[in-house]
Amino acid sequence: MLAERPLLFALQGTEHYATHVAQRLGCQLALHEECDYEDGEHKCRPLDPVNGREVVVFHALYGDGRQSANDKLCRLLFFCGALKDAGARHVQVVTPYLCYGRKDRRIQPQDPIITRYLAAMLEACGVDRLVSLEVHNPAAFDNAFRIPTWNVQCAQLFAEHFAGLVGDTEVVAVSPDTGGAKRAEQFRQALERRLGRPVGGALMEKHRDQATLTGTLLVGEVQGKIAIVVDDLISTGNTLIHAGRACQKAGAVRLFAAATHGLFTGGGDLIDNPLFEQIVICDSVPPFRQPPEWVTRHLHILDSSALIATLLAENGAFGVARISN
Repeated sequence: MLAERPLLFALQGTEHYATHVAQRLGCQLALHEECDYEDGEHKCRPLDPVNGREVVVFHALYGDGRQSANDKLCRLLFFCGALKDAGARHVQVVTPYLCYGRKDRRIQPQDPIITRYLAAMLEACGVDRLVSLEVHNPAAFDNAFRIPTWNVQCAQLFAEHFAGLVGDTEVVAVSPDTGGAKRAEQFRQALERRLGRPVGGALMEKHRDQATLTGTLLVGEVQGKIAIVVDDLISTGNTLIHAGRACQKAGAVRLFAAATHGLFTGGGDLIDNPLFEQIVICDSVPPFRQPPEWVTRHLHILDSSALIATLLAENGAFGVARISN
């Protein structure tokens, strides 16, 4: 019955993404209220009754011109707490982009492991399940939480896109560092299945000292091939450029880049550097920091809402809902 379906809420800034997911599930977003006060405090509350209901809350936790990642996280925590206080039976959070994903280990003495603190806060505010797109470190993500979590991977989505671009030329999937080797391998396998022919793999050496990247070793054959550099996110773009230049020097005939999250927090290196024929990202973070003309010419944005809708339909109370295209 429709009344037994989960209620879908989208906090400020994630309405567009959540609306796409709701449309695929054949439902509408539930109503809520967000109030901002003069001193910077705020209040969020559901307007539709949630007592005894399963609830899904959408919020992408990236900073923008209006709210920082911390602001958005605080709103999410308080809203989830309010839902539980109002009697919600089960609260599931969908974060297309999960903040602090790179703060997952100690690299210096007494470093914080913020992913673990983030997990503790979400659990303390009554979150029963968390879904996120392409987390930075899946193992750290799994270990940080005591509630069920899903890391939705985008390898198949990228494979479907690039299968239509590469033609008959040999292709190699390139990881820009050792930490992303498994991610690149998942993409390589997905593209290989989609093309029905072998796809190569390569790995770039990378060492980071503050903002400086070093490492020149490229393991794998890229000469005469199309090289697709695959990562989880683009921040400054330096990691992609580092790997792309190495592939170019090694004889790659065409260069592409793919990353789920396009943060684009750095300067104009990617804009000023015509290294990649196309950069492909998902819609978890709008590319608001980049000039519109550059976005139009060089960026291709993939719709990931079907991945989330399918997961909710298969694991939630949507039953056998038909996912619309």
